[in-house]
Amino acid sequence: MGSIIAFSIAISPYIFYSYRSFPQQKVWETFLFTYEANWYQEVYTSVWTFMGKFIPLYLLTIWFLTCKHWWYHVILIPIGMFLFQLISAINDDIKFSDEIEIWYLVPIMAVIVPLVYLIRAKIFASMHNPSLEEIEYELQNKKNIFSHFRDLFRN
Repeated sequence: MGSIIAFSIAISPYIFYSYRSFPQQKVWETFLFTYEANWYQEVYTSVWTFMGKFIPLYLLTIWFLTCKHWWYHVILIPIGMFLFQLISAINDDIKFSDEIEIWYLVPIMAVIVPLVYLIRAKIFASMHNPSLEEIEYELQNKKNIFSHFRDLFRN
């Protein structure tokens, strides 16, 4: 399985540079289909733009599927960003691409970021199982919100 993953990563530059094999003209006709580049004016440029969005999405997906760290869900955020950019690149009629996908990512981030924080908090709690006295001391010791955040993110 590791060899397949390594091979998949190793061929990514070849997949990206495959755009050079596409014609530098507005219409590309094959026996299966006809593609007309509207927004990008050339098939070559359309495929170059597509590959510029697809390859990072491809590599991030491999990373997400093979990552063994507790924070791997955060990788879904750039995956979502590149997915929206890829959809924008495919949609030839869009006027401005790469500008509004962040608003679509906000709900994804609203779920993933607290999830990752919860996982981190559970790991931290299991590693530093505090005693009842420590909990009482911390509750009695009045701290402001900034010191709580500083303590939470301290290594």
